[in-house]
Amino acid sequence: MKKSMKKSMKKLLLLWTIALMAAAAMATVPPLHVEGRYFKDDAGRIVNLHGFAQTFSPWFNEQGKRWTNYDVQGCLKYNKGIIDGILAAGWKMDFVRQHMDPYWSNTPGIYGIQENDISHFDVNRFKKYLNEVFVPMALYAIDKGLYVVMRPPGVCPDNIRVGDAYQQYLKTVWDIVSRDLRLKNNPGIMFELANEPISILNADGQKAGTDEMARYIQPVVDQIRANGCDNILLIPGLGWQSQYAGFAATPVQGENIGYAVHCYPGWYNGNHGDDNVEINYADFKRGWEDQISPCSSFAPIVVTEMDWAPNKYDSSWGKSYTGTAGGQGFGANFKRLADESGNVSWLLFTGGELLAQFCDQAPADGQYTFLTDPEACPWPCYHWYQEYARQRADGWTPTVTGVTLARTSITMLPGTALALPLTATTTDGLVLDVAGDATYTVSNPGVVTVRGGTLVAAGQGTATIDVSYTDPQGQTHDYQVTVLVSYFPLTADGFNPSIWETGTFNPATGNLHTGQWGFGGWQYGSGIDLSAYRYIVARLNRQQNCGASFRLFDQNSYWSGACENDFGTKTELVIDLQQMRRKSNNELMDPSHIYIVGFWTTGAGEVSIKEVFLSNDGVNPATAIDEVGIHESLQNAPRGIYDLQGRRIMENHPPHEGLYIVNGRKTLIK
Repeated sequence: MKKSMKKSMKKLLLLWTIALMAAAAMATVPPLHVEGRYFKDDAGRIVNLHGFAQTFSPWFNEQGKRWTNYDVQGCLKYNKGIIDGILAAGWKMDFVRQHMDPYWSNTPGIYGIQENDISHFDVNRFKKYLNEVFVPMALYAIDKGLYVVMRPPGVCPDNIRVGDAYQQYLKTVWDIVSRDLRLKNNPGIMFELANEPISILNADGQKAGTDEMARYIQPVVDQIRANGCDNILLIPGLGWQSQYAGFAATPVQGENIGYAVHCYPGWYNGNHGDDNVEINYADFKRGWEDQISPCSSFAPIVVTEMDWAPNKYDSSWGKSYTGTAGGQGFGANFKRLADESGNVSWLLFTGGELLAQFCDQAPADGQYTFLTDPEACPWPCYHWYQEYARQRADGWTPTVTGVTLARTSITMLPGTALALPLTATTTDGLVLDVAGDATYTVSNPGVVTVRGGTLVAAGQGTATIDVSYTDPQGQTHDYQVTVLVSYFPLTADGFNPSIWETGTFNPATGNLHTGQWGFGGWQYGSGIDLSAYRYIVARLNRQQNCGASFRLFDQNSYWSGACENDFGTKTELVIDLQQMRRKSNNELMDPSHIYIVGFWTTGAGEVSIKEVFLSNDGVNPATAIDEVGIHESLQNAPRGIYDLQGRRIMENHPPHEGLYIVNGRKTLIK
């Protein structure tokens, strides 16, 4: 037999073996898919997962005490043993997050490499150890009844940018992974596309928001889908995976999409004490609703990093205590928020070697350890996981006793998103977020649209929304909401007096009292384009005596430097938007992406705000266009297509959905 024929037959045999392995792995866990805002199985049941995490490197496997020196068999034996040990300890786990650690894919022998440094990434080593380490571990976990979330090697650089080397790196990694026949379309495997992006820069090198992150990650998604790979994909947010609100306005496109969140004590409105982070439920809930709820109302969430324990144990990343749901503490309040969201899966990021040592027996002498202290994460989570498992086995369905819409009048800023506060109270005392399960009819889609249960402000004006929710017992609850969308609203829910330092604002009088050296005003997560206007006008009711200045920021950071305009003895400022300069370096600023606008004061007194508006003459507010027509697309629309700033749209590049001016009429493109 010719060598070439032998080689071809060996290759076919290998592919056949791989296909058999993939088929066997796929058969051991029920297939999951994304349907609306939930993970569902083939029977249509909602599935929320609870698990742990593994990292395949000597350091994270007990600091090199168990295996080292690129010992594949040592790594596999140890990490398979961790899975076996955790399950043997009685943990009711159903998923594991597995890190394809850069220990394997970086060129060996180069020391001091940071996890965000991809300069020593070796694509051939990655392919080799994907086959020898990462795939075998994923298939082993699935064989044990665990779904797998695969995470790429390392972490994101501090600043990423569309078209940069790291984006290409992610495309390369996921192109390789999504072509592997054992992983591709395996319903037990999800891909978490990046780990802990911090900040993203726009084309001008300035810090941008979630809309830019969506543009960054979309080509990675497209690369995976181009390979015919339909695995569930988990999208990371900015701010170390804590910022998600903007995805409601600019979601990543495609099917089988969820979002991967990280949650540690203090990330969502916690107060750092001397040893532990102090968490108050009301503040924690507000932070969660600001950043997570707008996303969880239309897509499933997986919290892929989370843990806590009192600082004295030094065995967790998060430093806090369990506390009481609805009161103080992190752990119990995290569980409550996850449960009430209804579609949040989560894991415990504690080291697997510790979880495998767990014993469900409280110390007789009352001398707690990290594993037995109810205020550290292992003990309560062990029992919570058992509770979740019983609910799954029993087919638990909540019995609703009441439905509440907390607000029927809402103010929003253009380009922002807000999860509708529609909740259902159950006989178990849970207050479930059910906004994503309601249906909506919007009077003016040019002002606001609805994605899942999240309102997305499209343009200035007022709209009414008819809301209808049918509870599990078949009873229908109907409501109507009025939404005002405005650039600079002086309302309690539109104006934030505490952008920096804690302040107060009285919408009836317009009086703002900031904290010392504080700042209050308006924040636009995805930025707003003011380039079509000539001026912005800020007027006070009376002279101020607290050093007030009016400031605009063209970067998505309060510390990026602003155009600063002191009031002094004046009660009106007229700022030329085309000539704004950053005070710190006299650099001309860009009005096409403004992220923060508002008032700075010393905090020594009040500034009384009369109005803030955009103007083309410096005196009168700029007027809007009224009538709205609707076209299904622009392909056959009349010529003369402009955006709302009056700029002509190039005819050979028609835009997607949004608001445009077509032959002099404001038109919504669906």
